[in-house]
Amino acid sequence: MNPSPASGPSGAPSSALIVDDERDIRELLVLTLGRMGVKCDTASSLRDARALLRTRQYALCLTDMRLTDGSGIELVREITQLHAHTPVAMITAFGNQEAAVDALKAGAFDFVSKPVDLAVLRGLVQHALKLRGDAEPGKSATPDTSALSKLLGRSAAMNTLRATLAKVARSQAPVYIVGESGVGKELVARTIHGESSRAGGPFIPVNCGAIPTELMESEFFGHRKGAFTGAHADKSGLFQAAEGGTLFLDEIAELPMHMQVKLLRAIQEKSVRPVGANSEVAVDVRILSATHKDLAALTDEGKFRHDLYYRINVIELRVPPLRERREDLPMLIDAILVRLAAAQGREKPVLHVDALEALGHYTFPGNVRELENILERAFALADDDGIRAGNLRLPEARSMPASPAIESSARDPRSIDPRESASSALPEFIEEIERKAIEQALQDNRYNKTKAAASLGITFRALRYKLKKLGID
Repeated sequence: MNPSPASGPSGAPSSALIVDDERDIRELLVLTLGRMGVKCDTASSLRDARALLRTRQYALCLTDMRLTDGSGIELVREITQLHAHTPVAMITAFGNQEAAVDALKAGAFDFVSKPVDLAVLRGLVQHALKLRGDAEPGKSATPDTSALSKLLGRSAAMNTLRATLAKVARSQAPVYIVGESGVGKELVARTIHGESSRAGGPFIPVNCGAIPTELMESEFFGHRKGAFTGAHADKSGLFQAAEGGTLFLDEIAELPMHMQVKLLRAIQEKSVRPVGANSEVAVDVRILSATHKDLAALTDEGKFRHDLYYRINVIELRVPPLRERREDLPMLIDAILVRLAAAQGREKPVLHVDALEALGHYTFPGNVRELENILERAFALADDDGIRAGNLRLPEARSMPASPAIESSARDPRSIDPRESASSALPEFIEEIERKAIEQALQDNRYNKTKAAASLGITFRALRYKLKKLGID
């Protein structure tokens, strides 16, 4: 049974441009796309492709990497700049993953390897046509706010992030999301998925650090009945669960080396081999990954594979910490309090000026997640007259001067005493006390960080933050 014909907004069949200097490849692609209802034009060189692009518009372009008069990368860049609404995909030689990554960085939305897997090709074409349909003239140029609107804030940093996400969502390229704990990396990943052609498919988030090492391969790729003790039936893995959608690998730095190798192959070949299976299974999944760690540094130290880092970091997105967008605090606070009130069936509490000023002075090492926790606690402790500074219970040692956006009245910079800066003696004195206490706890517990955190009366996450902040190895 053939797929239903693809058509543009006017009802006419969609068209594609196929650029390849091998006649048999061109014929194979024309036949495959023709069965999908896509009308094809072909070109065997850059010159012929450019001539066609000057006179016609296409819903999709497929171009080979190597052409007789140049590189397909050149065509990818030209189409990205001059024909922004035409998704372009690269055809690469089998195993040439560097070329595929270069194409994605140049603006290609996806790639397919030779020999061409027709199932993979059909999935690629379907995603491309969805992208084209979303960008057709006559449709709103403003992205659907259903996903993007959840990224609250009017700061320059958030406006830039939203604009970048709208562009990234059109690609199938892997995205590496970097940011501190609590900034909302999973929300960013969900937004990319929600704005993409995969929005109708599943979004599967995975915390790589929460899966036992011995179960990782089975969890990621699935297993066959009898593959190991306890495998009483076939089981699909996370890749299969994300078929047609997005797989979000959070805390990817926690993956052990043997799983890094297997993950690299799954991403490169777009297929997985379940434990105990004799053959691989094709998967159509977009990979998004994130970590709060410095993955580049771990790669330099040999703790993370360079080839995997290169493969997942085609597009890098940095999510700004809350302290860099402090002007967004009032909007975030209001949204969180509205949500908390609705969940508890209560009226939204009043946030008094002293509480707002206290939040404006706080550094938020835990970012938006910490803000949510602080407000939830304050909501529970507040009296009927609203939330006051005392209800917040903020650690005083982590305070900093408020930004003008939060202060009730801005101060003239000329009137500020230099001794009031963050470099004053008090913070340094407090940090020195913390450093000595942590170092002593580590020594007492033979550098077992979990036990050291328990002896200090703090969480492991808090200890990890302080070790990084104080530069303790």
